[in-house]
Amino acid sequence: MAESNFVDYVKIYCRSGKGGRGSTHMRREKYTPKGGPDGGDGGRGGNVILRGNRNYWTLLHLKYERHVFAGHGESGSSSRSFGKDGADKIIEVPCGTVVYNAETGEYVCDVTEHEQEVVLLKGGRGGLGNWHFRTATRQAPRFAQPGEPMQEMTVIMELKLLADVGLVGFPNAGKSTLLSAVSAAKPKIADYPFTTLEPNLGIVSYRDGKSFVMADIPGIIEGASEGKGLGLRFLRHIERNSLLLFMVPADSDDIHKEYDILLNELKTFNPEMLDKQRVLAITKSDMLDQELMDEIEPTLPIGIPHIFISSVTGYGISVLKDILWEELNKESNKIETLVHRAKDVGHLKDELRAQGEDEDFNYEYEDDEEDDDFDYEYEEDWDEE
Repeated sequence: MAESNFVDYVKIYCRSGKGGRGSTHMRREKYTPKGGPDGGDGGRGGNVILRGNRNYWTLLHLKYERHVFAGHGESGSSSRSFGKDGADKIIEVPCGTVVYNAETGEYVCDVTEHEQEVVLLKGGRGGLGNWHFRTATRQAPRFAQPGEPMQEMTVIMELKLLADVGLVGFPNAGKSTLLSAVSAAKPKIADYPFTTLEPNLGIVSYRDGKSFVMADIPGIIEGASEGKGLGLRFLRHIERNSLLLFMVPADSDDIHKEYDILLNELKTFNPEMLDKQRVLAITKSDMLDQELMDEIEPTLPIGIPHIFISSVTGYGISVLKDILWEELNKESNKIETLVHRAKDVGHLKDELRAQGEDEDFNYEYEDDEEDDDFDYEYEEDWDEE
């Protein structure tokens, strides 16, 4: 995986900008020696903002940008002049990015649409200048508000691919072959397990110019939800799929048992995935005749549509598209809001280590300004009346 450009998991330290302090300036000009307070307000600190961008499909561009800082607001000045606002820091992320707090594991936000913006960390407000604190009995206030402090957080960003149909199956079940047969995607295909090491997306053309998106993830093995194989890392990519296509080879010893194992792994990973519509495809059916299909049919799971297909010969592919399109457009299959569960803090460190993101971000911020050290030299001869 070190040579892959597909990055779906990063850990980043983010910090918003602090607000600028208000000014304590006193107006003293040639003909207005006692003009009174005219200190301006400090500028707002910059926000850290996430923006969805459909032109990205991976978090690779963030893998080497581990520190994200927004600009600080500038201090106010004389003549009620406002300080300059700090520059916002916009982080472009692919649609489908989910953000978690790296320390507590809590879910923070979700970006699913192009140009959608989410304020991850809000910048501090600027402090009020002394002009705001003048009264009839306090005509020369020598104080102002400091700006609000910045916010900081170490976050985990996960990419969960957006697709209509997710392919679920054991290694060498024919998932990549099917994707290459029904779309223009060119996934790696070979006759050994775990050929697919990263998710692949393909656009499947249907009748009358219609289409839907199909996602292929690395093969799942028994125990994947506990971290075995590659399944645990990529199971999250099918959480957003509205329809799951289970694929079991026709030469399996027990098709029903393999289906149950796959279903149990999804249930263990996220019980809500059982609410999704499911279709069963018996792959590599070019080795079967009609008599064998009739014998296998009664042993298949009850209650879900099934079909015999062969991606190599094209047998059953057009019918499979019809079934998938029909299931996708059922009223009961409308995508509901995905509820993101908080991460288990007990397993979070192990997860970070497995993803190569176990670096500790310990920062001691050194400010080059002293917020409370105001210079009052110009006020020494100020005569209050």
